[in-house]
Amino acid sequence: MRLGLVIYGSLDIISGGFLYDRILVDYLRHQGEQVEIIALPWRTYPRNLADNFSAAVFRRLAEIKVDVLIQDELCHPSLFRQNRLYRRRFQEVPVISLVHHLRCSEARPAWQNRLYRLVERLYLNSTDGFIFNSRATKREVEAVVGRMKPSVMAVPGGDRFAATLSDAALMARAKSPGPLQILFLGNLIPRKGLHTLLEALASLPRLWRLVAAGSLDMDTAYVRAVRRQVARLGLAEEVAFTGPLAEDEVAAFLAQSHVLAVPSTYEGYGIVYVEGMSFGLPAIATTAGGAREIITHGHDGFLVPPEDPAGLAECLEILLQDREKLLAMSLAARKTFLAHPTWQETCRSIHQFLQDIAGK
Repeated sequence: MRLGLVIYGSLDIISGGFLYDRILVDYLRHQGEQVEIIALPWRTYPRNLADNFSAAVFRRLAEIKVDVLIQDELCHPSLFRQNRLYRRRFQEVPVISLVHHLRCSEARPAWQNRLYRLVERLYLNSTDGFIFNSRATKREVEAVVGRMKPSVMAVPGGDRFAATLSDAALMARAKSPGPLQILFLGNLIPRKGLHTLLEALASLPRLWRLVAAGSLDMDTAYVRAVRRQVARLGLAEEVAFTGPLAEDEVAAFLAQSHVLAVPSTYEGYGIVYVEGMSFGLPAIATTAGGAREIITHGHDGFLVPPEDPAGLAECLEILLQDREKLLAMSLAARKTFLAHPTWQETCRSIHQFLQDIAGK
């Protein structure tokens, strides 16, 4: 089977969505499928909208011969008109959208999301089917499109790392003296909620340390604002910024931390929470999006409303003051991970869906 995958930029970009795409491509190639990457330039939203009228973009799509054309939904501003042109020429080729989450679901002024919703509706209606990463994402797409097309639910795996922490190791980590080690793992952009986490931590006794690991280059204005916030709150001794990390470095921080806190204003799913649970880390997320499909509040993590530093502080204080509770939640988090689908299972279900769509 010959497959194409349309993305922005490069598969090497560090984010959960690109990780999903990268693992899927590797799996399909190992199954003997031919997968060609069509990388479009990732520019401003208005400039990507102009791609719909670009002969060069259409040539990129048309020059490869495929049985199924997969598109990361992130590319929707470039493709809603291009897809209609493509389908006129290649009526026999299904166009499948891989939807991590909708842009119009993110927290921003309502008028902006009305615009994004319009563009995403045009794009989603130009495709023949969907790959969903969560029930939340599926509901969002159904609400926008108004009707369902062939689809597969393929939640991300969490077994990228070979986590081998035993019950004894989790107990030793939870009971070890010293500050509560908190890990924020994600690119430093407003949606990930680091500013909210800092505001929450500033209200607590300084019995904690925070490592913020992720790209410092995706929104430099936000990074400057966060650094100013750290200085204003007097947290310079407690907060460390690492920048992007290699996989072995990520694993090391996950192994030595006590809790993972990424209070995003919206996550279509949240691979990072499952990966943290593989190391027995209780996960702190928000009620917006797909994290509710992973985390059981008070059992293996906490769910708080977005942009709620007071609620976030209450949850963190529980773990700060009660190491027995921390241990119980750590053990529960690992059990949640063990019951979670693997990447192998996830990719296998997508592979079968693509074969069915292509009639192979």
